[in-house]
Parts: sequence; structure tokens; C-alpha cells
Amino acid sequence: MKFKTVFVCQKCGYESPKWAGKCPDCGEWNTLVEEVKQQESKKAPARTRSFTDFSSEVVKLSESKSVQEPRIQTHIPEFDRLLGGGLVRGQLTLLAGAPGIGKSTLMLQVAAELSKTLKVLYISGEESIGQISGRARRLQVQGENIFLLCETDIQKIVESVEQVNPEVLILDSIQTVYHPEFTSSAGTVAQVRECTSELVRLCKPKGIITFVLGHVTKDGELAGPKILEHMVDCVLYFDTEKDNVLRLLRPHKNRFGSTSEIGLFKMTSAGLESVENASEYFAQTSRDRALKGRAYSLAAEGSRPLLTEVQALVSPTRYPFPRRVATGVDLNRCLMLFAALEKHIGLPLDNKDIFVSLTGGVKLKDPALDLAVCAAVISSCRDIPIAPDSVFMAEVGILGQVAKVPLLDRRLEEAQRLGFKKAFCAPVSKTEKQKLQTLSLCELADLNALALKLR
Repeated sequence: MKFKTVFVCQKCGYESPKWAGKCPDCGEWNTLVEEVKQQESKKAPARTRSFTDFSSEVVKLSESKSVQEPRIQTHIPEFDRLLGGGLVRGQLTLLAGAPGIGKSTLMLQVAAELSKTLKVLYISGEESIGQISGRARRLQVQGENIFLLCETDIQKIVESVEQVNPEVLILDSIQTVYHPEFTSSAGTVAQVRECTSELVRLCKPKGIITFVLGHVTKDGELAGPKILEHMVDCVLYFDTEKDNVLRLLRPHKNRFGSTSEIGLFKMTSAGLESVENASEYFAQTSRDRALKGRAYSLAAEGSRPLLTEVQALVSPTRYPFPRRVATGVDLNRCLMLFAALEKHIGLPLDNKDIFVSLTGGVKLKDPALDLAVCAAVISSCRDIPIAPDSVFMAEVGILGQVAKVPLLDRRLEEAQRLGFKKAFCAPVSKTEKQKLQTLSLCELADLNALALKLR
């Protein structure tokens, strides 16, 4: 058996015989790391190891039978809805997020709920058993059916799983686990890839529900090879900062459900609590008086609309290049809206700084926020307060036209439930009209004409 030295990109997994400052495949700088790779002999037959054994006979699609997988609920409402109704036997879920954001806390709460009916094995490569027990006491987790193990060797982990024979497996985290047959350190591309494939080969045939926790880089992306996301069934990301009380969990991949849903949690002393009524949570801000530069909108995330407060600050600048800052919304989208306001309604923004922000620390990409951003900028620039009972829901194009957004009927129903009286949107049909007053807009000039009547 021979060994050879290769340089592996920690971003994309590209292998190079020589070191280079820039990866030839993905173009990232300083990502090639030296690793020792086992070289197979030419005389010996090559070993082929697949992730899972799914071999079958060739059949027609019309003759094949679909299988309805039963769902196992965790009794955490936001988590179950995010997964599409619950967990499936043999499902492998990858949970990623910044350090200290609540990954281990959420997994311990999930383990506590699942342990009421299932056997759970919690394996940690970062914390001791005493630290896990201390967190369990703070969260008031009894855990009579939860087994703990502190181990980083994947072979010993496999032996423990075969010995305990759990129905749920939680590994915290995949970057701390190593394969003894590889000489590279834990967390490298080769180690993460092989350790994950071992878990897939172990848990898929046995039908073990597996949760794997992963680290993220400073850019917020999952650390390790990109193939890691292809090997698992579900990828969940915490999409907010750890300093924010509100935790937003977003699926980037889900083979058993939708990827358009989001899960909202609130960090408390008792752990993560589900925020089932997100609109009322965001509506806790004062709506008893009109404010300059504040406009409300309803953004659709998955199957439910979320009340969103858009704030804009337009102030004169003494510098030749005015600043454009956006928090929670796409900056390029905001720049397009600012240019449309200058072009089509003549709003003087060339000598003013513009700051746009979404309250609550959320990041949304719904085009329905366009009209609210424009209304907030007009309100702040012209010192015209917007009535707190008005809501703006429409997409604004580069030519200044106002377009209809999907799920408008649900948005109007939610706006009516929250107590709004006026809805500024694109022309609606008769079936979508609600009890609240809908003001139809066709272009930005219509919004500009109504700007003096927003109070």
C-alpha cells in the first residue's frame, strides 16, 4: 500500500498535485491544504464503496408503486412544519449555523421530545457528558431514553450505534469526527466526506433518523465539501445572528417537504420556543401613531404571510458619494428601486444618504416588499408620515410599473386580521377584495400622487 501527497481545496474538494494560491476549479484563494491520500496498487482490484445500496431491477414508472412514508412528529410546531409535517425513517438531516446560535440546544429539545417514544443516541465530539447534562438540566430535559456518548472516531461511533441500536442518532458535529484510515486531520474535505458516507451506509438501511450538526465558515457557508449537502436528505440553516433573540431556521434542501417554509424560534432561558404567530410577534411595535419613513408590508415565506416593518432614513450628505445601506433586504434590489424613484417621479436622491432596514433581524427576498421600500423612502425624503393602518404589497419594476404578487388573497386576509384599513397594491380582482380598502396602483407615479394622503 502506497501513500501520496495531494493538495485538496477545502471549498470545492478539487485535488491538485502541487500547491497553488488560487484553486483552479472554484477560484477561491488560499484553500488548498496538503493531505496524505492512500494510493491503490495497480495489481489489486479497486475498491468501490457506494453511499447506499439501492440496486433494483428495471421497472416501468407506470408499474412502480409509490410509498407513503409515515411521519414522526417532534411536537415542536415550527420544526415539524419546516420539515414538511415531521420526520421520516432513515432521514438524514444536516443542521448548520454560527457558533452559539442554538444548534445543540435545538437538538437536545428534539431529542427530549423523540425520546418519549423512541430510543435516542446523542454523540458529541465537542462537549463532555457533564456539559450536556448541565444543558439538559437548564432545559428541564429528563431524558430517560436518551443515551450519551463522547467520541470522535467514526469506527467506534459505528460500533456504538450497532450496540445501542437507536432509532434516532444525533452527531455534534461532523467536523470533529475523523476516520482512522485517513491521515488528514478532522474537518478536512476527505474526513468530512468519508465520515458522512459511513453514517449514510449505516443509518439508511436500518431506518435510523439521523441529525448531523455542521460548522459554518466566516462567510456563513457550510464548512466542508459541497458534496456533503448532496449526501443528506435535508439541509437546515440558521439564517440570523446569534445576538438576535429571534432565530430563523431556513431549509436549503428538503427531499420530504418544501424549501420555501421558514421556522421562527425565540431564544429564552428555557431554550428555543416556537413563534407560531409570526405576524403578531412582529406587530408588537407601536402602531398607535404615524411615523416618517416607516411602512408595513406582508412578505410571504412558504405558506404564511409575515408582517414586516420597513424603515427608511433619507438624510443629506456632505460627501460627493452618498451612502446606500440595506439591512435585511437585497442591496442591489434597493439600488434599482432608488433609481426608479429618481427617474419616474423625480425624487431628489443624488445628494442624500439612504438607509433601509427590516425590523426583527430577518432577511427576506419577497418582491412584495418593493412598494413598502419605495413608500418608506418617499415618506422619509419628503417628511410625510405614513398612517400605521396602511400596508403596501406589490412588486416594482425597473420601468416604474407596479406588478401583482402571488398569494395576494392570503396577504389581504392577514392584513385584515391584523387591523389594517388600507392596502396599497396592484389592481385586484373582485374575488380578492376584502373588507379593508384596497387602493390600486399601476405605477410609481400613482404612489407619488397618494403620498400627500398617507397621513
